[in-house]
Amino acid sequence: MNALIGTGVALITPFKPDLSVDHQALTAVVEFNISNGVNYLVISGTTGESVTITAKEKKEIINTIIKANKGRVPLVIGIGGNNTAAVVEELQSTDLSPFAAILSVAPYYSKPTQEGFYQHFKAIAQASTIPVILYNVPGRTAKNMESSTILRLAKDFQSIVAVKEAGNNMDQYLELIKNKPSDFLVISGDDDLVLGVTLAGGSGVISVIGQAFPKEFSQMIQWGIDGNSKDARAMEARLMPVINMIFEENNPAGIKAVLKKMNYCEDSVRLPLVAATEKLQSKIATFIAQF
Repeated sequence: MNALIGTGVALITPFKPDLSVDHQALTAVVEFNISNGVNYLVISGTTGESVTITAKEKKEIINTIIKANKGRVPLVIGIGGNNTAAVVEELQSTDLSPFAAILSVAPYYSKPTQEGFYQHFKAIAQASTIPVILYNVPGRTAKNMESSTILRLAKDFQSIVAVKEAGNNMDQYLELIKNKPSDFLVISGDDDLVLGVTLAGGSGVISVIGQAFPKEFSQMIQWGIDGNSKDARAMEARLMPVINMIFEENNPAGIKAVLKKMNYCEDSVRLPLVAATEKLQSKIATFIAQF
């Protein structure tokens, strides 16, 4: 799956002040990212506020992104949840032909056992007609999908081609990289750890901050893949302050505050999320002015 090596970005869903989807702003963000070297786009992930988007809105967002992309970069679609039967039903009722893969989050809230994780993703792998990226994000799901479970799934199902690992645990990354099948990709979901992961043999990132600094972030990841740690570390040092800022309060309020300062979209988010505080917005504005 060479299409998933490098820099993917977890796209925001821009909203107008009335909280309707801003398709014009979404088109602008997509164009900004593609023209600045991002390798692929991820639709309807956590950063896209997938849990407060309706099924109708999701279809409209997909259509806008496909139209803006014009076939230039691969697209990944988020289809996941904690109701296995509902996820399978969505897979079976969605036209998956425009997508290179699905990104499927580990079941949240339910806190399944490791066997529960395995059986959930077995059902998804069997239902999906395109490759599957597992998404482990214990900070949001309340339960870590252990490396042994991820590796078991990787070895048992050819359609499971990658994991977006976002446990912020370097030991788990290294264990996955060391023991994975040769063609299985370990993709970082932690913007603050991604360079170390890539230099250790990871396949890149599905990033949040990357969509605000696509040229710089994509270059950093490519340097990491090429083993050019000197230039990559210098770019990481430049970007790290804003990476920390965008996760200070909540995601995606932080990244939307950055993109608002860059005049790409409003910073509106849907409840229960709230927009970044004035204090954080001020810090972000200062960073952008100096960057």
